[in-house]
Amino acid sequence: MYYDFARRLRPAALLCSVAALAACVPSARAPQPAPPAARAPVQRPVPAPPPPAPVSYTNPAAERPAPGLVAEIDELWRGFPGTTGIAVRRIDGDWSFGMRKDELFPQQSVSKTWVTLTILDEVDQGKLKLSDPVTITTDDLAVFHQPIRDRVLANGSITETVYNLIQEAITHSDNTANDALLWKSGGPDAVNGFIARKGLGAIRFGPGERLLQSRIAGLTWNQDYAIGSRFFAARAELPVETRRAALYDYLRDPIDGASPQAIVDALAMLARGELLSPESTQLMLETMSRTHSGPNRLKAGVPAGWQFKHKTGTGQELGGIATGYNDIGIMTAPDGTRYAVAVMLGDTTASIPDRMRLMQGVSRAVARYHGI
Repeated sequence: MYYDFARRLRPAALLCSVAALAACVPSARAPQPAPPAARAPVQRPVPAPPPPAPVSYTNPAAERPAPGLVAEIDELWRGFPGTTGIAVRRIDGDWSFGMRKDELFPQQSVSKTWVTLTILDEVDQGKLKLSDPVTITTDDLAVFHQPIRDRVLANGSITETVYNLIQEAITHSDNTANDALLWKSGGPDAVNGFIARKGLGAIRFGPGERLLQSRIAGLTWNQDYAIGSRFFAARAELPVETRRAALYDYLRDPIDGASPQAIVDALAMLARGELLSPESTQLMLETMSRTHSGPNRLKAGVPAGWQFKHKTGTGQELGGIATGYNDIGIMTAPDGTRYAVAVMLGDTTASIPDRMRLMQGVSRAVARYHGI
């Protein structure tokens, strides 16, 4: 997905929402005052001020996370500026906890996970084969990160197998490859149907990459935007208020939203083989273990000797505000114990290094308290 979106031009009214958020998530990195504007700021529900942190357990009668783990991640969460959701679940056990874990956060490329799971479910049902060909033309190109685009433009069209497109969509987060899989599976209705049928809970799938990103930007999709930097140029011509209004609408009610808790629950079901056949489960997990994006997010906090399988997401930025900066994954300890982790930054003024440090802190803490 695209790695662009923030908000130094937010109106003075937005300072109210930032101040409200700061009441429960203190930070020394408050955004600078912006010129006044009539547009109302993003209004997102905030948890009660500390103490205590909004932590909950799936089964209080069973084993629980180490108090030190909860306290450390709570401290990381409280010290980070913006709207942040975190969930941790022990897959081989019966506990989970989180902060803002039941709220919907923009997924961005995290949603590629559900497209590939839908495809593999259809393979399991005999509706598709991994060897099935899929032809991609210039009319199928998407926007932002799509390494496959150069080959399409050079040849007019290319034909790839379902298997190869899965590799491109997950390991390289290729938007065109993912959209090709999406429409091969039957479109957004098929993906949302899979989510509902498997009981994955608070996970939404949006309209596909092109419509999603153009809507967030305040544009109406035009296929010409898939070529070169035309999307960027068209977006730059929009009034700032138009972009801000579209962005705020998205953040208030993300069409591709998912809760951190639902995500770690889904990852646990995947790891336990409850979503797919053994063969498809193994393929999905192996593919996630080769993800190239986000090496300095959760992955960088996973100690040597542990395994990590994950999928990242990165949204647009506007004026100093980054959105949809995410990483979800499965950590496996040397003794085989597995943890599902999701860190989702709905909107933040933090720098990229600070965002990465937060994520690394979460995965490092999970590993440090393993076995305690």
